[in-house]
Amino acid sequence: MPRRFVFWPASVAICLSFTFPLPVLAKDELVLAIGGEPDQGYDPLLGWGQYGHPLFQSTLLVRRADLSSKPDLATAWSLSDDRLTWTLELRDDVRFSDGSPLTATDVAFTFNQAAKAGGRADLSVLQHARALDDRHVRLTLKEPRITFVESFYTLGIVPAAGRDNGYHDSYGRQPLGSGPYQLVEWQEGEQLIVERNPYFHGPTPAFERLVFLFTGEDTTLAAANAGRLDVAAVPPALAGQPPTGMYPLEMETVDNRGILFPMHPDDGERRGTGAPIGNDVTADPAIRHAINLALDREMLVEVALHGHGRPAYGPADGLPWSNPEDQIEDANPEAAIALLEDADWRLGDNGLRHKNGQTARFRLTYPASDSTRQMLAEVVAAMLTPLGIEAQPTGRHWDEIEREALHRDAILFGWGSHSPQEIYYLYHSQHAGQAFYNAGDYANATVDDYLDAAQQAASFEDSLSLWQKAQWDGETGYGMRGDAAWAWLVNLEHVYYVDECLDLGELPIAPHGHGWPLTASLLDWQWECD
Repeated sequence: MPRRFVFWPASVAICLSFTFPLPVLAKDELVLAIGGEPDQGYDPLLGWGQYGHPLFQSTLLVRRADLSSKPDLATAWSLSDDRLTWTLELRDDVRFSDGSPLTATDVAFTFNQAAKAGGRADLSVLQHARALDDRHVRLTLKEPRITFVESFYTLGIVPAAGRDNGYHDSYGRQPLGSGPYQLVEWQEGEQLIVERNPYFHGPTPAFERLVFLFTGEDTTLAAANAGRLDVAAVPPALAGQPPTGMYPLEMETVDNRGILFPMHPDDGERRGTGAPIGNDVTADPAIRHAINLALDREMLVEVALHGHGRPAYGPADGLPWSNPEDQIEDANPEAAIALLEDADWRLGDNGLRHKNGQTARFRLTYPASDSTRQMLAEVVAAMLTPLGIEAQPTGRHWDEIEREALHRDAILFGWGSHSPQEIYYLYHSQHAGQAFYNAGDYANATVDDYLDAAQQAASFEDSLSLWQKAQWDGETGYGMRGDAAWAWLVNLEHVYYVDECLDLGELPIAPHGHGWPLTASLLDWQWECD
């Protein structure tokens, strides 16, 4: 697939006005600009690490590049026959960065506290966690939940409250963990400085110090062109000719972008927060199906992502729990128009379709700071115009989206996970209207039954066919052949510029971009130049 190269004027390269201190780079220090900082700090109980390794903390298990399991804190783990009890054995040589030992008490506290915290680490199914002794912990569930194991890979272990340097309310800004690095300084909104944890139980990282810069898209590119960065995350639209001394790296991902549709008409109902609910246009299944039929996803990849990605047909394309039969690979606007006609959406003199006094018009809302989503929204709108559907690209800040648009507008979201738990969040009626997950209030009893059965399956392998049937079972499902609750658009490639001397090792397939997923292979990074 051809790449388009963008050449930037010299004025962009000097826009920094030398606001960054000129670093003295050595092979034991890296400067990176690979994404933003977490709003709630570096607290795993509130979500830090859910889309990438938590860096400061260790996890029970880690994933290899092929996504297979590898021990980290846990050396052995087993699930009871009734699928309600996990028992784990821990290694005995783990210390936090203050030198104190990590024991089963810390693991039990982390899981119990995360269940209470109600953060992104959803452990609501946990009944309780108990330390059996210093090296063994038992996790008891309220009901079978096959995806609970995902927390073993993503939930960083924190020191128990009540002990020296234990967990406290401001932990996210002063994290103590047993991961490969420890926090040295965090200048919020500017940079984060970390150094090796001298007590880390794993292999010694090649780099003593990492400096993470929190810069916007244009500023990151300018910093890379000025020779100030070793690794820079670059949005596809800006990924042109790499700066001198750097090479482009494309990381395969399941980081997707798609349009969530409000599923109910606007009848004046509001959430308890006052947020309006419903959309008379997207509530019509003919509109949702027509959009899914008409979108040329290959063109979206080429135009909006400059070739850095692949089409998306569902929330987990290519993963074992995705149904490959739920795909419409070739855009078919003629079939979309015929479908709209059959559903009595008639073309008016103004070029738009109308039905029962309702015009086929809706806002397509995206976060204003995201240039990739803006481009996707604009290209989607152009593709729908010949159908007589007006999608109005509208950039808003997230707080405004949550307050005014989340349950009323079509929203251009980004997701992507290594676990089918995300499918449960996005499509189970239990999560309808909750936060950003099933914000469109999708509900289908048959889909719920499949999702519940998948969670209660005897093994992960046994659950796979049930996840797939929830997407499409030949008659119904949440996918594009069923209820078309979303129009999935693209799977991104994460694009980076990397110093020619830096080898990042074998990279895994990345999840959604929050949380610096590139650092999952951090212990394999090496400086190859003298």
